[in-house]
Amino acid sequence: MALFPRSSGVLLHPTSLPGRYGIGDLGEWAYRFVDWLAEHSQSVWQVLPLGPTSYGDSPYQTLSAFAGNPNLISLDRLVEEGWLTAGDLADVPPFPEGRVDYGWVIVYHNEKLRCASGRFAASRSADHAAFEEWCAANAHWLDDFALFAALKDHYGGRPWVEWPQGEALREQAALDAARRQHAAEIEHHRFCQWIFHRQWDDLKRYANSKGLRLFGDIPIFVAHDSADVWANREEYYLDETGQPTVVAGVPPDYFSPTGQRWGNPLYRWDVMQQRGYRWWLSRFRATLRKVDYIRLDHFRGLEAYWEIPASEETAIVGKWVPGPGAHFLNALQGELGELPIIAEDLGVITEGVEQLRDGFGLPGMKVLQFAWSDPANPFLPHNHVPNCVVYTGTHDNNTTLGWWQNETDEKTRAFITRYLDKEVREPNWTLIRTGMQSVAHTFVVPMQDVLGLGAEARMNTPGRPSGNWTWRFTPQMMDQSAGERLKNLTWLYQRAPEQQGRTYGDAALRSG
Repeated sequence: MALFPRSSGVLLHPTSLPGRYGIGDLGEWAYRFVDWLAEHSQSVWQVLPLGPTSYGDSPYQTLSAFAGNPNLISLDRLVEEGWLTAGDLADVPPFPEGRVDYGWVIVYHNEKLRCASGRFAASRSADHAAFEEWCAANAHWLDDFALFAALKDHYGGRPWVEWPQGEALREQAALDAARRQHAAEIEHHRFCQWIFHRQWDDLKRYANSKGLRLFGDIPIFVAHDSADVWANREEYYLDETGQPTVVAGVPPDYFSPTGQRWGNPLYRWDVMQQRGYRWWLSRFRATLRKVDYIRLDHFRGLEAYWEIPASEETAIVGKWVPGPGAHFLNALQGELGELPIIAEDLGVITEGVEQLRDGFGLPGMKVLQFAWSDPANPFLPHNHVPNCVVYTGTHDNNTTLGWWQNETDEKTRAFITRYLDKEVREPNWTLIRTGMQSVAHTFVVPMQDVLGLGAEARMNTPGRPSGNWTWRFTPQMMDQSAGERLKNLTWLYQRAPEQQGRTYGDAALRSG
């Protein structure tokens, strides 16, 4: 089978699933969602990065590129395994439906996970051998992360550059003392990671058994306040105290006169190359144990990235610096074989970026909400190529209904009507059908668009400092007929799993 057969799927981060405990998790509703996707002929489930979030709750600014988010751990499954009791979960607060209130959720989940890890530590369970075996196999990232997380807890969540110098700059004597002082806390974080990965592995196996492929996400840059930067300072442009000297972002453009200053530390690619891209290869291997395909966020940064002096408050002052390019992708290919990567190639893309993407046969992205300017727009379906993934919108876009109601003007609507040769009555289903029709091998639609939700269900508004990443759907929403409608379009445009590899005659016989 081709690496990317003609197919369709849904974008939904696990935090957006229903459930009793204030946030979607890897329990009952994750499995019910897999069943729903399979029953309605979908073969892709796309998620956002799965790491432990910090300030701002963004999955794109995590405490580790390897660790999992412990708030996704199913507490009900911990009851099944004996590490929690039903009584432990009898005090569930009245969490709001349809939203994640991270402040309360994190406090509640941390309390229950500490109870579970304490019981595990005090037990004589046979699972201890499996736990130690998993910890040993993942020690290359787990040991640093568990110590980092324990110290972060000890210092009230402060960034590592604000810790005492010995621990911040990883002086050996200070680290040895910290490991002794925080041994129990380190074991707690190791337990949480073991449980997360075990639950995720179970879910992935179930999804794969149902014919679903999981699409994951790797942000090209990592958070400064992360175990990755703390443990590998020499691979980033940092000063002697650990503060970045230059940071990532994008330059001013039509949408932002000051650009975007993301603030992530920039890689010293020369050092990484000398080390055989060891950290990157480990990162990809670890991610591909969680998912089947990877969307590489800000792919253009491999060709060239915008370097901003850390002293600048905006992205106006900066310069383009060449990235590692083909040398890096060749190293990845040598390790992974055929690259299961989708290149996030949105924004201002140069010929050099296109050559890098196409030279390795990587599919790019087409977002239909961006398409409606003129006939030459590359996001319009007649300009698509087979080797791409088409979306109605992404996690950074408004929902399609919200976009139609709040972000389109009369000229745009007139062009859409002219292009489609019909009046748009249901914007979300119009774009879903249009995406399904595309020659793109893969079509992905956010769950909000399947459910026909408005701007209130938007996942993220770039540049907004708070209030993002909170949307959840409710059990009642799944009673709608949307799934059958999605299934019909999937079959009609030959994206259903049973149609993969069929000829025209096969499809004609079925429709006949």
